[in-house]
Order: sequence, then structure tokens, then C-alpha cells
Amino acid sequence: MTIENNPFFVLGLPTDTSRIEIEREAQKLLGMLELGFADALTYQTPVGPRPRTPEAVRAAVAALRDPYKRLVAELWARHAPPVKTAETAPSDDRAQTAGLRRALGWRP
Repeated sequence: MTIENNPFFVLGLPTDTSRIEIEREAQKLLGMLELGFADALTYQTPVGPRPRTPEAVRAAVAALRDPYKRLVAELWARHAPPVKTAETAPSDDRAQTAGLRRALGWRP
């Protein structure tokens, strides 16, 4: 299991989601993928967006049914870096860094 195909990221669910909620979300995503909904075609990960397929959704649910695999997936998802989205721009980081430097008394 890699960070990109963590079952919680594939399903777009938090790590404290119950088993029944996981099953519901998987069925909903499979239906949305079948109908070609744009919202269901990708999912967000700490390394950027990834394509979501019906096979990935089924594999994610199967992994979360196994208690050991779920525990490993929870640990990775809880300690993963923040999720990168398409809206996040590198210039935002530079602006924050410059503001932080000014606040600490650094001069350009």
C-alpha cells in the first residue's frame, strides 16, 4: 500500500468512519463512476490528485474489511502530510514565509 492508494483517500473518508458508512460510500462512488460524474473521477492525496476507478474503490473496501490492513491504512492516513489540492499554489507558501519573516523581524 502506498500513500496514493490509501483506502481512506480513495474513498474520501476520515479514519474514524464506521464499517457501514464505508460500505455506503463505496456503493455511492461506484454508482457515480458508472454514471460518469466528474466529482467521482479523482480523489485527493498528499501527493496530488489521482484517478479513481471502480477497481480502486472495490480494493479500498476490501482492504478496510481486513482489521490489520485497516489499522495500517489508518496509521498512514492519520500521519500523512496535508492533502494537496489543485487550488494550492506555490506562491501562497512564499507569501506566508515572507509574512512570517517580517513578523519575526527579518528584513529583505
